[in-house]
Amino acid sequence: MSGAASGWRVGLALVLAAVLLGTFALRASAAGQEGQVVVVDFSVPVDPGASSLMAEAVTVAKVDHSPAIVIEMNTPGGLLSDMTNIISTIQDANQSGIPTYTYVPPSALAASAGSYIAMATNRILMGSGSEIGPSTPIVQGGSALQQNHTEDAMVSLMVSLAQKWGRNATAAREMVLSDVAYSASTAIKNGLVEGSATSLGGALAQLGLPAAYTTVQEGFYDQLLSALSDPNLNGILIFVGALAIVLDLWHPTFVLSVAGAVALVAGLVGIEVVGASTLGAVVILSGVALMFLELRLGHGLAMMAGAIVGAAGVYLLFQGIQYSASGTAYYSQVEAVALGGAGLVAALYMRWILGPLRSGRKLTGAESLVGKAGVAVSPTEVRVEGVVWQARAASGAIAEGDRVIVKKVEGLTILVEREAGQPPA
Repeated sequence: MSGAASGWRVGLALVLAAVLLGTFALRASAAGQEGQVVVVDFSVPVDPGASSLMAEAVTVAKVDHSPAIVIEMNTPGGLLSDMTNIISTIQDANQSGIPTYTYVPPSALAASAGSYIAMATNRILMGSGSEIGPSTPIVQGGSALQQNHTEDAMVSLMVSLAQKWGRNATAAREMVLSDVAYSASTAIKNGLVEGSATSLGGALAQLGLPAAYTTVQEGFYDQLLSALSDPNLNGILIFVGALAIVLDLWHPTFVLSVAGAVALVAGLVGIEVVGASTLGAVVILSGVALMFLELRLGHGLAMMAGAIVGAAGVYLLFQGIQYSASGTAYYSQVEAVALGGAGLVAALYMRWILGPLRSGRKLTGAESLVGKAGVAVSPTEVRVEGVVWQARAASGAIAEGDRVIVKKVEGLTILVEREAGQPPA
C-alpha cells in the first residue's frame, strides 16, 4: 500500500471518528437535570432525522425520569413512514408512564404529518395565528388506487387518535378527507385541541408541569439523516459523484475522485434511508454506467446520454413515496434541465478539451491546425477554418479547389497533402 493511500485512509478514519464523537457529545448535552420536562424543538420536517430526534427525546426523558415530554411544533409535514414511527415512539413514552403533549406556538404550523403526531399526544395547546392540518396524504407518482388506499388508512388513523384522547373525530376526519386546516380558535371551538397558550412557559403552566425544562434539538446525525431523506438530492449526489470520478479518470487529480466517491456513496445511502423507488435507482445507475462508458468511447455522446438517463432516474426516485399534504420534496423541471445541462457541458469538455489533451494534440495556436482539413485557394495558399495560410505541398503539387490535410506547421507556412481519392492535379 502506498504512503499516500495509507495517509488518506487514516485521515478518513479520523474524520469519521470526529463526526461520531461530535454526535455523541451533542446527544450527551441533551441530558438535563433529573425531573425536568423534556421539550422537543420540532421546527423540522417530518423525516428520518425527526424520527431519530423523537427517539432521542424519549430516551432522555426515561433516563432523567422526566414528568413529561412537550413537543414544541412548527412543521410543514413530511414522510408518512416517519410520521408513523414518531407516533409509535409517543405511544412507547405513554406506556412508560411519560405523558406527551404538543404545543404549537403563535403563527406556527402543525401541518400534514405534524397534525397526526399532535393528535397522538395527550393534550394539544395552540398559540394565536397557528394552524393544525391539512392532513390529506399524497402518494408521489402513485396510482389512483394507491392514493385511495393510503387516504383510507390515514382517515382511520386520524379518527382513532382523536377518539383515544376524547377529541372531535368528525373535525379530525375532515382534515384528511377535505384537506381542511383549522386555526387555533376554530380548533378549540370544534373540540379538536384542548386550549391555547401565548408562550411555552404558559403552556407548561396550563399543563401543570414544572417551569424548568431540558430542550432536545436535532444533532449532526439527525440533520444528516434529514438531508439524505430527499430523493431529489440523493439522485443529484449520485449523478455528480459519478461525473466527478469520470472526469478525474480522464486527467487524474485524486481530489475529484475522493469527492465523487463520497457523493456517490452518500446518494446510495440516502436512497436506502428514504426507501426510494428501486426502478429510479436502477435507471440512475444505468445513467452512471453510460457515463463510465465514455472513458472508452471518448466522443462525449455517452456522457450526454448518461445525463439524460440520470435525470429521468431522479424523477423516478419519487414514485411510490408517501408524503403528507404539503410534501417537502419535489422534482422540478429546472433541476432536470440542470442535470442535462451539466452532462452536456461535461461531454463537450471531454470532446473538445480532454480528448485532444489525451491524444497529445494542441488546443490553440498554429500547432492546433495539424490534422485539420482545408481547401486550396491557390497553389500556394490554403484556407483552414476560415483563415488563409501560406502553404506548400509536402509532395507533388496542389491546385485551386483541392482538398488538403495539414501535416506540419513551419513558421507562418503550413505543409499540406492532398486528400486521397481526388483526381490528379
